[in-house]
Amino acid sequence: MSSRASRRSGLSRRDVIRTAVGAAAAVGPFFHVAPARAAKTLKILQWSHFVPGYDKWFNNTYTKEWGAKNGTEVIVDNINLALIPSRAAAEVSAQKGHDLMMFLAPPSVFEDQVVDMTEVYAECATKHGKPIDLAVKSTYNPRTKKYFAFSDSFVPDPVNYRSDLWGDIGMKPDTWDNARVGGKKIKDKTGIPVGIGLSAEIDTAMAMRAIMYSFGAHEQDAEGNLAINSKETLEALKFVKALFQETETPEVFAWDASSNNRQMLAGRSSLVLNAISITRAGENDKLPIHEKIALAKPPKGPVRQIGLEHLMSCYLIWKFSENIDGAKKFLVDYIDSFKSAFMASEFYNFPCFSDTVPDLAQIISKDSKAVPPDKYAVLSDVLDWATNVGYPGYSSAAIDETFNTWAINTMFAEAAAGAETPEDALKRAEVKMKAIWAKWKDRKMI
Repeated sequence: MSSRASRRSGLSRRDVIRTAVGAAAAVGPFFHVAPARAAKTLKILQWSHFVPGYDKWFNNTYTKEWGAKNGTEVIVDNINLALIPSRAAAEVSAQKGHDLMMFLAPPSVFEDQVVDMTEVYAECATKHGKPIDLAVKSTYNPRTKKYFAFSDSFVPDPVNYRSDLWGDIGMKPDTWDNARVGGKKIKDKTGIPVGIGLSAEIDTAMAMRAIMYSFGAHEQDAEGNLAINSKETLEALKFVKALFQETETPEVFAWDASSNNRQMLAGRSSLVLNAISITRAGENDKLPIHEKIALAKPPKGPVRQIGLEHLMSCYLIWKFSENIDGAKKFLVDYIDSFKSAFMASEFYNFPCFSDTVPDLAQIISKDSKAVPPDKYAVLSDVLDWATNVGYPGYSSAAIDETFNTWAINTMFAEAAAGAETPEDALKRAEVKMKAIWAKWKDRKMI
């Protein structure tokens, strides 16, 4: 992956961006998102943030101030992240619900039900420059030429590991093979296992893709064609089976998205893939163990060093929204204030418009709560290694359905548990994914 190149070039690599965001942005001062005026309420649904201070700022400060300036009552509903897809499906069924809905992974399957976000991206681009490639790959459909969502931010997914345990064996989890070998040594010596989930939840979905991509395996190729059946996928499956058998315990088959947080903070995992919610919770709750938890880039695989975004914030506006103009203006204004959001999230939410936090590297290089103070500096080059779900292609509807039906999670779990051989687990996943690809091709969405 030429991530450094993609970071430098942003959207200029894609003709579609020149015709979508680029063309719209070219109108410059003559283009404006219409102000909120038709409705006096703006209803927003999003997750209950893992950093409570963010919700306090967003719900009680930012939205209240924005509402007062725009003559709009802003109503924010926060729910558990796992409930968002089903809530969205219910609103589509009823053709009624929130004006803005935030997802934590690209909601491509809802494209037919949403407003095109091209003009929102364009307005933000006139003020803050081009969005990062990761945002575009997660919210744009090159087949339909539509931005089905708008991404304000993403969450890095580094390794969280116990520096004391790994220091004791004289190793670092800098490669996936070292994570397996070192994880086994620590487990054999202390009984403390590696904590990488193998269940039907979002953290497992991201971790398994990080391993796949680092082994050169992918759900699809750059053009969006199904590519799961490969020798690289088989090697990744065999690796995860060995990783589980040598370093983990069966509880990972029943984990939810907060299990790895709880296990690490309880001193019961030597290594997890997770956002900085773990270390922030330790710091904020004054748990002594936070001083022993170090952060590192994703481990290097046989092909490349790469990781997923832990979460991808994607806002969509329903076609049946009662305040479409207000929802668009809210997003544009929110990007204008994104540095406040970044600080309120305690470095959890990274910007999709880099210019909104121009001094990000400097800010995270020294933190008053962190031990050591430069703990978070490892995230300064996150755009060099973080990629989207569906890399090297776009996060299409087929990718979205595969993600939310846990086809990849199930494939790895079956192989790791011994319920299927790696070869048969791969065949079963391919059958499921062929049906998904055929459906969305028939609908002309991919």
